[in-house]
Amino acid sequence: MPGQLTSPYLVADLAEPALRRCLALAPVLFGVSLLVFALTAVALGDPARAMLGQRGDPELVQQIRREYALDAPLHVRYLTWMGRLLQGDLGTSYHQQRPVAEVIAERLPATARLALAATAAAVALGVLAGIAAALRPGSLLDHLLMTTAVIGISTPVFWLGMMLSLLFAVWLGWLPVSGYGDGAWANLVLPALTLGAIHTGTIARLARSSLLEVVRQEYVQTARAKGLGEAWVIGKHALRNALIPVVTVIGIGLADLLVGAPLTETVFAWPGLGRMLVAAVGQRDLPVVMGAVLVFAVIYVGANLLVDLACMTIDPRIRRRGR
Repeated sequence: MPGQLTSPYLVADLAEPALRRCLALAPVLFGVSLLVFALTAVALGDPARAMLGQRGDPELVQQIRREYALDAPLHVRYLTWMGRLLQGDLGTSYHQQRPVAEVIAERLPATARLALAATAAAVALGVLAGIAAALRPGSLLDHLLMTTAVIGISTPVFWLGMMLSLLFAVWLGWLPVSGYGDGAWANLVLPALTLGAIHTGTIARLARSSLLEVVRQEYVQTARAKGLGEAWVIGKHALRNALIPVVTVIGIGLADLLVGAPLTETVFAWPGLGRMLVAAVGQRDLPVVMGAVLVFAVIYVGANLLVDLACMTIDPRIRRRGR
């Protein structure tokens, strides 16, 4: 039956495709590093002028440029940065005068916690909404859930965050308005729901369409003809195969979470990488900007690798094609 794990050698089946995909990540990360360096070096302007202001002493500006090697050609600066990067050195922050790796390490746990909570909320709510809509296609519940999903996809993150804060924090007083709150779970609810809203709607619509397609397959009809209960047919036979596209979109949807993280963290004063990145862009702190964007890229690429492995685990046909 499609979707069943029939091979007793699952690890061996996954080893070769996984190794092949890991090797393919090297040129991707190289291209990302080149693009990140080029965009930040050109788009953010002169960090030395940003430190001293437009009326800063030209001699001091030239001194800062020499001190941070900003007067060197772009290719020299890139090769120097890459050489340090391969040694695990992301550089030193212009503004904080600290290693960029140390600055990112302080903020990464908060962003990881927010992203995981947003992903969990999006997957749980989206899959449940999609299944409920698929079980009653064309009903009032179906239309209501899909309309809500479209609204969630279309609503800007910053506006939704402010509205949720106004409702649940200001008017009802159930949750804190903003802040990390020493890691309290109450402070995580509103940012996670805000950040996961776009992803929730996408998952709900995809889960509905995928489940509706799977329940029409012959093996599902055969299971029903054998007298199996509807809950067993859906849960055991249909749902597993219907979730394969959903698992795929979870990794792709991580890009939405990474893009929305700076706005969400700014609205809720969340001390994560996104808020740090926004501040670093305003300060022209190139090492911090490049380090943060590179970390986001690595997380995104790694998440897609995990999604590929998850799909191969769920469906043996994908493993065979991967081999």
